[in-house]
Amino acid sequence: MSTHLSTNGAGRARGLGLHRLGHVEGLPIILVCILLVLFFVIFAPRVFLHWPIYFSFLTTVPPMMVLATGLTLVVAAGEIDLSFPSTLAFSGFLFSVCTTSLGSPWLGVLAALAGGALVGVVNGLLVALVGVPSIIVTIGTQFFWAGTASILSGGQSDALQQLDGTAVYEIFAGDLFGFLPMQFLWAAAIAVVTWFILNRHRFGEHVLFIGDNRQVARVAGINVVRETIKLFTIMGLLGGFAALLLTLENLNYFSTQGQGYLLPALAGVFIGGTSVFGGTATIVGTFFGTFIIGMLEAGIVATGIAGFWVQAIEGVIFVAAVTLHLIVESPSKLKTLGSFVGLHRG
Repeated sequence: MSTHLSTNGAGRARGLGLHRLGHVEGLPIILVCILLVLFFVIFAPRVFLHWPIYFSFLTTVPPMMVLATGLTLVVAAGEIDLSFPSTLAFSGFLFSVCTTSLGSPWLGVLAALAGGALVGVVNGLLVALVGVPSIIVTIGTQFFWAGTASILSGGQSDALQQLDGTAVYEIFAGDLFGFLPMQFLWAAAIAVVTWFILNRHRFGEHVLFIGDNRQVARVAGINVVRETIKLFTIMGLLGGFAALLLTLENLNYFSTQGQGYLLPALAGVFIGGTSVFGGTATIVGTFFGTFIIGMLEAGIVATGIAGFWVQAIEGVIFVAAVTLHLIVESPSKLKTLGSFVGLHRG
C-alpha cells in the first residue's frame, strides 16, 4: 500500500509540476525555440556560433512579428484576418508615393498608417455590422486591396534609396548604438503594449470574452459590434506599420511585397499557443513563434539539408510545438497518451 501511495504521490507531484509550468505564459514555445537554436548551433556551428546571424533575424522578423501580434488579438476574438498581405502592399504604396511624388516621407508614414486603418475599418464594418464571416470578408478584401495597389502602382517597384540615412529611416529602420535594429525595438514595444492590452485592459478582456462566447458577451453588456470594429482597425494599423518597416528596410517598394507573409504570420500565432477557436491567446507565445518561423529556413539550409526538405521540417516543428503546448497546458493529455501507449504495449 505504501508503494502504491508513494507512486500516486509522485504522479501527483509530476502533474502539479507540469500544471505550474503550464501557467508560465509561452513556456512550451520558448523551450522549442531554445532547443531549435541549440540544434542549429550543433549542426551549423559556422553560422549559429557567430552573432551576425542573430542580428539578421532582428531585421527580417519584425514585420512578421508586428503582423502576428495584431493577428493574435483577432484570433483571440474568434475571428480571422487574411487581408493583411494586401495591407503591406497598399500601405507600402501610400508611403512610397508620398515620398517620391510629394517629397514628404513623414506624410508617407501617416498615409501608410491611415491606409492600414482604412483596410481594418472596412473589414470590421463588414464583419460586425453586415454579419459576413470574417474569413469571407478578408479573402475578398485581400484581393481588392492587393489589386488596388497593383493598379495604382502600375505593378512597378519604386526605389527609395534617397531615404538612406534620413531621420525617418534611422527612426524606423536604423541601428540604435550602431548595432541594435530599430525594427526589432519597435516590434518588441508593440508586443509589450499589446500584452498589457490583452491581459490588463478592459478591451483585452472583452476580446477574450467575445472569443469564448459571443452571445454571452452580448448578454454581459459588451458592445460586440464596437469592439469588433476596433479590433480589425488595430489589425489594419499594425499592418500599415509593418508595411512601413518592410519598405524602409528594403529601401524599395514592390506591389507584391506582402504576399509571402500570410502563412508564416498565421503559423507564428498558432505555434505560439493561441487557440484557433478563440478565447485564449498568448502574445509571448506569438513573439517566440514568429522567431521560430523566421529562422527556420535559414537554419535548415545552414545545416546542409537540401532546400526541398524545408517545408516538411517546418510542418513537423509546427505540429510538435502545438502538441507540446497542449500537453503542458493540460497534463491529463499526457496521462491519456501514456495510458494509450501502455495499453497497446500490453
